[in-house]
Amino acid sequence: MQLGRAIKTRHSCRRFSTKKVNWRKFLIVIEEEKIKQLAEACQQSFVGTVDYIVVVVTDPTQTKRSYDERGKKYCSQQAGAAIENFLLKITELGLATCWIGAFSDFQVKKILEIPNEMTVEALFPVGYEMPPKGKQKAKPSLDQLLFFDKWKNKYMKPLKKPEAL
Repeated sequence: MQLGRAIKTRHSCRRFSTKKVNWRKFLIVIEEEKIKQLAEACQQSFVGTVDYIVVVVTDPTQTKRSYDERGKKYCSQQAGAAIENFLLKITELGLATCWIGAFSDFQVKKILEIPNEMTVEALFPVGYEMPPKGKQKAKPSLDQLLFFDKWKNKYMKPLKKPEAL
């Protein structure tokens, strides 16, 4: 699948089939009980319907040392970029997921024995999507997201022609 198609077709899946995922070069082992506990920590029942959950964790210690409080923000930005690449690769592999950002940090860390100084950025239940019940909602086009020189200005000023010499 090409990137443009992957960007258009990638979406948050909340219904998964029972077909097992072939991870190719990855070996991921997740206990069924932990998946149920993570679904509870997210308060989203569909999270517990998959065989695999990917949890993205960052360590802001080094970046905070270099950039003070902005270091945590930089970690999250870097995680977001890595996550988007992960989402695109998942889509390319014919799998589905949903970016889960709403969860109890305390519960997730306790379930997975993640040290307190680490940051849990997101969780991703991964599986094969069930046939959709309806149409996927349309994604906004670039011209709805792009502004020039000031907020909400959708038009770029014409380039000035150089004055004649």
